[in-house]
Amino acid sequence: MNKTISVFTTLNKIDVSDKTEKKGNLTYLSWAWAWGELLKNYPDATYKIIKSEDGVNYHHDNKTAWVETEVTINGKTLPEQLPIMDFRNNSIPLEKITSFEVNKAIKRCVTKNIALHGLGLYIYAGEDLPEGTEAPKQELKGTYNLVVGDDNWEKVLKFVVNNKQKGLPWIMKQLQTKYTITKEVEQKLKTHAG
Repeated sequence: MNKTISVFTTLNKIDVSDKTEKKGNLTYLSWAWAWGELLKNYPDATYKIIKSEDGVNYHHDNKTAWVETEVTINGKTLPEQLPIMDFRNNSIPLEKITSFEVNKAIKRCVTKNIALHGLGLYIYAGEDLPEGTEAPKQELKGTYNLVVGDDNWEKVLKFVVNNKQKGLPWIMKQLQTKYTITKEVEQKLKTHAG
């Protein structure tokens, strides 16, 4: 029996950790890379900007604004919304919003749409927690067991070597978003991060 692998499973297996950038306390995935990676796997994928009733590419409540997008892969459409924010991730008052911020919010929203389909979803773990609350440690554990010599091992070692200047605690935190790491594997990683 030929079992089809789901879109989510396919995209969720892709390691995006070396394609992210940290700004403040948030981690960002490049929208261009995410879209390109999506199209490599699903060339017929599409996205749509949901316009307001008056045809504008954002929505508002007369105070602030947000964008809405949809990404469709293999006939499955998932919607997402994102506030239009400044560089501190605060909502911008409606009268101060520029087309630049709207465009940036649309691209970030599409990236989150793609994450809902599986690509880099783990980046957003804990984002929905109340301010001042940290994600429980068990939520940071990944869904894949990292095993020395498995298919991901060389990719992980390359990531460790390329980021050793950031220190082992940072490296482990990044890896634990995707992998469950045993003490034995952690010891092996330490030798490459040293």
